[in-house]
Amino acid sequence: MTATFVNRPAATVSWPGRIVSSLAGAFMAFDGIIHIAKPAAVAEAFAQLGFPLRLSIGLGVLELVFTLLYGIPRTAFVGALLLTAYLGGAIATQLRVAAGWFPTIFPVIIAALLWTGLALRDSRVRNLVGDR
Repeated sequence: MTATFVNRPAATVSWPGRIVSSLAGAFMAFDGIIHIAKPAAVAEAFAQLGFPLRLSIGLGVLELVFTLLYGIPRTAFVGALLLTAYLGGAIATQLRVAAGWFPTIFPVIIAALLWTGLALRDSRVRNLVGDR
């Protein structure tokens, strides 16, 4: 089965890809920034998840670096891989504390947006899902 957007011209899929990537990237950047700023909501979340608050800054910096890599066209694929791994850790953490369905599935949604945006803006990623 071939995805219908694999052979589309770059202009057809590039702008929607940039928009989807920007939305996902903006969320990840915001999340990284609040991990560094450590407002009360972050402190409460870390307490509920059983993590020491001192880890917040390191996680925020990692998230921002991965997001920056995702935003640079040449390193976007590596950034997407690293962000997917980061989000996988978030899923595992939510499962460990038996969180509700939305906190557990939300990282999956963000990862899907990251990869959809990248596929729409990079033909090499589109070619990974299409027949040759």
